[in-house]
Amino acid sequence: MQSPRHPPWAFLFVAAIVIDMADAVPVAVIGCGRMGRLHARVYSQMPTVNLVGVFDANPEAAAETAEQYKTVAFPSIDELLPHVRAVTIAVPTTYHLPTATPFLERGVSCLIEKPLAKNSTEANQIVALAARFKAMVQVGHIERFNPAVRAMLELDLVPGFMEVTRISPLSFRSIDVGVVLDMMIHDIDIVLQLARSPIKSIDAVGVNVIGDTEDICNVRLRFVNGCVADITASRLSMKTERKLRVFGHEQYVSIDYQKRYGIAIRKAKSVQNIRDVLAQIRSGEIEDLSDINYTELVDVQELKIDDEEPLRAELDAFIAAHVNGTKPVVTADDGLAAVDVAEQIVAAMTKSQVN
Repeated sequence: MQSPRHPPWAFLFVAAIVIDMADAVPVAVIGCGRMGRLHARVYSQMPTVNLVGVFDANPEAAAETAEQYKTVAFPSIDELLPHVRAVTIAVPTTYHLPTATPFLERGVSCLIEKPLAKNSTEANQIVALAARFKAMVQVGHIERFNPAVRAMLELDLVPGFMEVTRISPLSFRSIDVGVVLDMMIHDIDIVLQLARSPIKSIDAVGVNVIGDTEDICNVRLRFVNGCVADITASRLSMKTERKLRVFGHEQYVSIDYQKRYGIAIRKAKSVQNIRDVLAQIRSGEIEDLSDINYTELVDVQELKIDDEEPLRAELDAFIAAHVNGTKPVVTADDGLAAVDVAEQIVAAMTKSQVN
């Protein structure tokens, strides 16, 4: 494929920007599909970064993105490498490892879209490269930056049971991987963060409808600490629903990823209210049970949720970790753990189909 021609001043223009914005982090976006364009948009709005360029195997996609966000479409990764200190890798999952490798080998900080890699072997290679060349890697598990999830994680929950549903119509994106790596991977990451325990067993069922990979999957994860998580993912639904329910000993939390909304029901006050009513029933103070409204007895509180765009929060955190030399919110090890569990789920699903 022939590379697009650039006017002779194009790369001088990039250099001039870097000089004029010496305090800004020079960044680039690799892959100009839907997610890559979103990253380019947000980077172009951040005062702490300088979007020096984009690259895509499709020169037209790169040129369109570059024009829209007033940057340069580089003809190759080799020509882009010297100009950046941080990049977003937003190419198809199959190409995460080979695309990230030259950046990691130069110590460039990489935000790699989820899943970290197409399998745990390649995910391990990315982790090893990052460690060897001291390159920071953040994985694009964007649900960690969903305002509802952030509010929930502040509650320091100790879950006993979790129920997750993530279903939607087929988007025709990420069809190079099954629904577990495409969609369920978000929830695997969140569940692992909440459970904070090794997995004891995995039971999974799934169905291939469109192609060679699963389009629907349901899994039950049992953790060593006794916690259980049921996760359902489908990309062939007629509606979109993304919900998480967490049942703990002291409170119940329900969040809607899509609406960025959540509630918490706390045990102490709710249980006491119900016990008071039961005592009144037994004493004869309450005779007409139709007068009792259970929902009014439960202490329901809405989570305090901000309106920050998840992608902006994710990229702000990525750049802050790069600048400060701190641990990213979603580490390469977190990404590896999610991919590893996803592989185990697919293996358990395949085994159940054989039997």
